[in-house]
Amino acid sequence: MLLSQTFSSLIENNNTNLANTSTDLLNGLKVFHNNQWYICGNLAITEGQAPHKLINSSPNDMDYQLLVKAAMLLIADNVGQPVTITTGFPYSTYRIYKDAAVEYLRKNHIIEYDGSTFGSTGKKTKMLDVANVDVIPEIVGCSIALRKGEERASGNFFILSCGFGTFESILSTDSGVVEQTMISTHGMRYAINYMINELTKNHYLGFRTAHTLDEAFQRGSLYLDRKNIDVREIRKNALKAYYNEVISPALRNIITDKNLTRTNKVYLCGGGMYYQDLVDCFTTEFGEILQIEVVSDPATLASKGYALNSVRVSGGSKSSAVGIDVGNSTTVVTNFDGE
Repeated sequence: MLLSQTFSSLIENNNTNLANTSTDLLNGLKVFHNNQWYICGNLAITEGQAPHKLINSSPNDMDYQLLVKAAMLLIADNVGQPVTITTGFPYSTYRIYKDAAVEYLRKNHIIEYDGSTFGSTGKKTKMLDVANVDVIPEIVGCSIALRKGEERASGNFFILSCGFGTFESILSTDSGVVEQTMISTHGMRYAINYMINELTKNHYLGFRTAHTLDEAFQRGSLYLDRKNIDVREIRKNALKAYYNEVISPALRNIITDKNLTRTNKVYLCGGGMYYQDLVDCFTTEFGEILQIEVVSDPATLASKGYALNSVRVSGGSKSSAVGIDVGNSTTVVTNFDGE
């Protein structure tokens, strides 16, 4: 069975004592990197002053390396070593970052972390020997998960993936993916920035960024000047504007008469598909000509596909297969539980 663990991709430098601030390692990620302590994920949200994450960061960037370390830390005790890791990038950056990712990942990693955040002892160390690494486009990882995972999809179908940083598409067939149907454009950050622009007309937001307001966008409300502001209507309008201005024009070159003769099946995935208002936009435009299905747990699909790909790369070893998806909003690490 595939087991995915998800944490926020936000990070921040923090050298303070944060003993007993979390219930477990997942919520208490404090990792030592480049001679500095950093809080990651949920701990960065609760304890950070200005947590951040570069958009579509490269394997040479500190935040990417730190989030990979945090992901490795979570599965180090649950996999057989040496491990095989598959990861990926948006189609727009995949070729640029592939070699650098392999170089960074394929080695013996010594990960230092602070166990006191969740009631354990202080500085601790775990090791992870990474023998094999494969890097594939993120949307291809989604295709692998759909065909080899729980959905067991077959035949031809479109995949539309909407994340915080990018929206991507592809046509997947039994013999492979159709590269000319790959697109990569703006992600959910566009809609969140729309919300920010609307809120600043009547409210002072301070130094809040799209990353730090992502949680409020998901929740549908936030506190400003000690008042609970309902942003669900703004969010609905933001998602409609995002769809009409970004997604729909991009799909005109993908969902064409020619491609519709191949299939009318569409799978929607990525964290953006948790928003029913966005899914409704797809249904409004394509509901009469396409069979639209939102995958279960859409934000973890790519990571699951990476883990399944690692099984192939390792020659069938599930116990040592890992998938890591370093997203702009969340990082997901997947391994096989109980194998």
